[in-house]
Amino acid sequence: MPSPVLRALSGRALSRKALSSRALSSRAGRRTVVLAAAVLTGVVLAAVLVTGWAGSGKSGVTTVDGNPSAVLYAAGHRPLAPEFNATTLTGSKLSFSSYRGQVVVLNFWGSWCVPCREEASTLAAVAAQYQRSGVSFLGVDVRDTAASARAFAHNFHITYPSVSDSSSAITLNFTSVVPIAGTPTTLVIDRSGHVAGAVFGTATYPELTAILAKVTTKG
Repeated sequence: MPSPVLRALSGRALSRKALSSRALSSRAGRRTVVLAAAVLTGVVLAAVLVTGWAGSGKSGVTTVDGNPSAVLYAAGHRPLAPEFNATTLTGSKLSFSSYRGQVVVLNFWGSWCVPCREEASTLAAVAAQYQRSGVSFLGVDVRDTAASARAFAHNFHITYPSVSDSSSAITLNFTSVVPIAGTPTTLVIDRSGHVAGAVFGTATYPELTAILAKVTTKG
């Protein structure tokens, strides 16, 4: 039978271990709460930013079917899309300037983004529908790994290219001209390289095709 001294030492060791476990659990709990709060704050900020911006009566900006998260810019009020050079998920070099003269659907996404999964099939379908109409699709893969991004594209049958934006540099450049508050965000760039429409959040088929119908109409 253990001596009283050994029992006391053992009890202290167990107490310290229990306290350490509680402390780790408490820290993990606090980190979870902080992370959840940060995510919620980001979601709320995005909603406030987009709703306030689109509903502020800003000249030249109209909503699509009354949805403040989907907007159209009138001619003469379209911000110029920033140029960028980047590397695709397959390792090729790509210059955004090479798309000038085409209507471009530019989708900001990440394989870690749940709403991006929800819209992926829609984007693939609309890309296939417009592939012979002078419309090009291009993804900007934000804060992701190439392997995860390639798996995402394969699983959702996305055949158009995406460039890596692991540092968010491209996203930040575009944020200077349109209120991108997170992923997903989809911009429609006109033939002159200006942002003609945008969907902030999950893109739906009616919203995206309504914007494309306006932007691809000549005259």
